[in-house]
Amino acid sequence: MWHITCGDLAADSVRQLLGEGNGDKVRVLRDDLAVGPLAGIDTPPCTVRLAFWERVWPAGLEPRPDFLSIADDAEWLAGLPGQSRPVTVWHGDSASEQLMLARVAAILEGSSLPFQEVVCGTGDSRVASRMAVSMHQPDALAALYQPRTVEPARTSELASQWRTTVEQNAAIRRWMNKRFAGEDHARIDDELTATCGHGWMPLAGAMAEIMGRCDGFFATDLFLYWRARELAQRGVLELSGSGSDSYQKARVRRLI
Repeated sequence: MWHITCGDLAADSVRQLLGEGNGDKVRVLRDDLAVGPLAGIDTPPCTVRLAFWERVWPAGLEPRPDFLSIADDAEWLAGLPGQSRPVTVWHGDSASEQLMLARVAAILEGSSLPFQEVVCGTGDSRVASRMAVSMHQPDALAALYQPRTVEPARTSELASQWRTTVEQNAAIRRWMNKRFAGEDHARIDDELTATCGHGWMPLAGAMAEIMGRCDGFFATDLFLYWRARELAQRGVLELSGSGSDSYQKARVRRLI
């Protein structure tokens, strides 16, 4: 059995639950599918996707991920229908996890390979209610480990959502009411700008406020740091005390 998770924290939790020696393997997909263009993501070498993450990642931040793994993931996923292991996808309420599920469904649509899911979310992606796989304590995750078959009709529905989302190629995707809604950067940029005052404040504090009320997707620190740098380049914000590798000591103020 292949157990597919979104991110290393979720993978660690699932590995701990499954134990060793039972023949199960965990495959972790690290790409945050909620943000950035999806054009060509299923066709190696995935140049558009790689270029996006090269732009987002701070120049001096180490260790730097091997973004070529995005192309490796695309090749591995494309080969799933032709191998013998059944597939189980673990997912919660994050847009990235739901997009991962839809992506796998698109790969397995029409395949006879057994396809299961482990539902670890509440079905509500609002901040107050949502749960990702990695947010569960071990006992809670064990109780949720109730694999259910992804029936062909659901597989087709998910696959259609994936294809539509890739075609839309939005900058950001939120998962709301069990559907994906694409948008540009305007909303998140406006919220980040509005959170900053004309006096200096810690950038980390401004980012934390956005994270704490961002429904529909998990806005990560690196993504918001990138948006702050982009806004600073446009003269909307000013950053002080930030190196190319960290936002922890940076301060920010609004210029307009």
